Amino acid sequence: MNDSIEHLSQIAIKDKKLIIGLMSGTSLDGLDIALCEIKGSGGETKFDLRNFQTLSYPEKIVESLREIVSIDRVSLQKVCLLNSWLADYHAQLILEVLRDWNIDPRYVDCIASHGQTVYHAPIRYHQQKDKPNTTLQIVDGDHIARKTGILTISDFRQKHTAAGGEGAPMVALTDAMLFSDDSESRVLLNIGGIANFTYLPAGKKNKRVFTTDVGPGNTLIDNAVQALFGKPYDEDGAIAERGSVHPQLLKRMLEEPFFSKPLPRTTGPELFNMRWVHEQQEEAGIKDISDEKLIATLTWLTAQSIVDAISEACGDDQPKIYLSGGGMHNKTLVQWIEKLADQPTASFAEIGFNPDAKEAASFAILANETLSGEAFEINPQHNAGRRVNFGKICLPV
Repeated sequence: MNDSIEHLSQIAIKDKKLIIGLMSGTSLDGLDIALCEIKGSGGETKFDLRNFQTLSYPEKIVESLREIVSIDRVSLQKVCLLNSWLADYHAQLILEVLRDWNIDPRYVDCIASHGQTVYHAPIRYHQQKDKPNTTLQIVDGDHIARKTGILTISDFRQKHTAAGGEGAPMVALTDAMLFSDDSESRVLLNIGGIANFTYLPAGKKNKRVFTTDVGPGNTLIDNAVQALFGKPYDEDGAIAERGSVHPQLLKRMLEEPFFSKPLPRTTGPELFNMRWVHEQQEEAGIKDISDEKLIATLTWLTAQSIVDAISEACGDDQPKIYLSGGGMHNKTLVQWIEKLADQPTASFAEIGFNPDAKEAASFAILANETLSGEAFEINPQHNAGRRVNFGKICLPV
């Protein structure tokens, strides 16, 4: 047997594994690195977050990614170069944090790399009925594996689209496994660049776990703050708090056809970007609006679209809302969600672990299932009995 395959099989049969989960989201702000100890698989999974760190990207990397992410026409050379170069950079960051944590890379069983989404195009977006749902992530897993010497699983979303899904959101697969409760219905709301949530009905009996993208999370707020104020984001929601919502512009934005599409649905910055904001202003006939008022309107739009989607998904059920993602640190946004939902929210930390680590840790769990689990059923209506595991296995040699 090939030595690498034998090593892979030895990892697969281990009852306890040390797996690094990586996440770089649409906000392009940096790389989340979660070191996870995972025991068992499937419904028997036991999970411990050993270490976590977010490493901010240098401005040069952010600028390079902005040139290719969610843009229709780009330089293929830039995409190709960043696919390999960013993978080498991620590998370097992994080795640095392992050194800081005093952990020998030889003791890490696997790296689970989400990569960087550069374009997301489900059928509902590209409207070409003869073409499938598709999504594209860069950061080559082989480069990470080779440079770190650690088995790497990458490119998770492709199997989801191959099996009939839209490639997002995928966290529900692990949410249902780890965070369902017999007595409490829960919404696990992640406010990243795009907002998404998982609905976990109490007990899951005769009910369907539900996951969907909602629409803009931080992406519109961040982009507008960067353009108008020269800041990376609206810290604590202070700018939005100073402004007031423009009711006419908000009404126009909420008429976006995406918000009326049936759940579940997926989206990305390909739709929700500053070009879209300017188009909404033109359609509403609004030429002059103060900067603070625009930020307040975009923040309310995020809150309103989140609460509307939760209400649509959950019906008469009254789930408790647990927050994760960068948007949970926007105090004004959270206050407005609570006002619209007429209930307080809670940090994901109350039922899990560090909420900022949730997405990176979720991909570590997906990698563990690929190595040792029984796979997931993601689309039972169209693929009855066909289960799916995610990710491409990249050997270090």
